[in-house]
Amino acid sequence: MANTTSAKKATRKIARRTAVNKARRSRVRTYVRQVEEALAAGDAVKAKEAFSAAEPELARAASKGVMHANTASRKVSRLAARVKALSASANA
Repeated sequence: MANTTSAKKATRKIARRTAVNKARRSRVRTYVRQVEEALAAGDAVKAKEAFSAAEPELARAASKGVMHANTASRKVSRLAARVKALSASANA
């Protein structure tokens, strides 16, 4: 347990930041899940819309330090490839 005033304040700050980061992480997962569901359903239009909403969320999470920048970039890249593949197969 924190004893000094500064340690108590630090504990409060950490708790607030943890709550914010948890909400951000959850938000990112929701957007990514929407893309995944559209891909699974085979709906190219819906997948493209969901992807354009998910991409900035992933970038924001990376910029805020909720996830590593390379992780966000990798997720965007893999989702983009899958959306592109679905669009190509839908057009073919």
